Order: sequence, then C-alpha cells, then structure tokens
Amino acid sequence: MGTTTQDRTEPERTPDGHHFVIDGRRWRATDPSIPDSFRQELVDELMAARRAVKSSEADARARVQDAKVALGERGHPWWEDAAGSGFDERIAAATRALVRKRAESSICPSDVARTVGGEDWRSHMDDVRRVAHALAARGEIVVTQKGQPVRIDQARGPVRIIRGPAL
Repeated sequence: MGTTTQDRTEPERTPDGHHFVIDGRRWRATDPSIPDSFRQELVDELMAARRAVKSSEADARARVQDAKVALGERGHPWWEDAAGSGFDERIAAATRALVRKRAESSICPSDVARTVGGEDWRSHMDDVRRVAHALAARGEIVVTQKGQPVRIDQARGPVRIIRGPAL
C-alpha cells in the first residue's frame, strides 16, 4: 500500500525510487529533481496533450511523448549519466513541451536546463544551446534576442525561445 498525503494516496515506489507500482505493474517515476513550477507546466501540457489525443488532433501523440520524455517518464532514464543522444532528446522534448505550454510567451534556455539538469543545471547550458540550435534549424523553435530572431550559436548574452512554424 502507498503512503497517504493530505488528499491523495501516493503509489508504492520501488526501493530505488525510480518506479512506482500500481496493480503490480511498474511505471517510471517522474524525475524528482525537476523544480515544482516546471514539473507542473509539463504535467499541464501532458494533460492537454492527452485531451488532444481523445479529440484526434494531429500532433497529440507527439505532444504526449514530449511531455513524458521531459518529465523523465520515458526515454533516457533520469537516474543515469546525463550524456549522449538520449539526454539530447530529453532536452529537445522539454524545449518543445515548454514552448507549447507557453504558446503566448517564451522560455529561457535556463528553464530547459533546470528541467533536465537538477541542481547541476548550469553545466547543461551548452547542451541546451546546442540542441536548441538543431531545433531552430528544423523550424521547431525560434531563438530571439531583444525580440528579434537570432542564431543561438552566434548570439551572445540572454536569449529567449518561442514556438517555431514547424511545431
């Protein structure tokens, strides 16, 4: 049996905390190092994407996948070393999920780094910028500086990321 909190029962977790167990089935747990505000944005995007699946929207399943990967529930395991293409895909998924959630606004590359990097987020800023460059090349995002589109690999100083035409 799981532990009880104020208004809900938490599912039982495996001893290592990487999975929770429901009806005897293991499910990957959300990365606990994601700051609460970003975790909530990703959960909100996941729920909106699941509603879009029910409505048969064209990109709904990709949205669900991005949100689940960003949360650490799919893809490269969050408890393993943050290196390689699996971690890059988590960065890309977090970027796409956050820009979808903030469709009327923008995100900062540090938002993505904080989402995927935990307390060590600053060390992942170069990775985020590198992945953002690839996403921008595909038109999935647009990188801006002072409201104007820029190439993230050439920009110096703070930049913002908005949803691109291909997303």
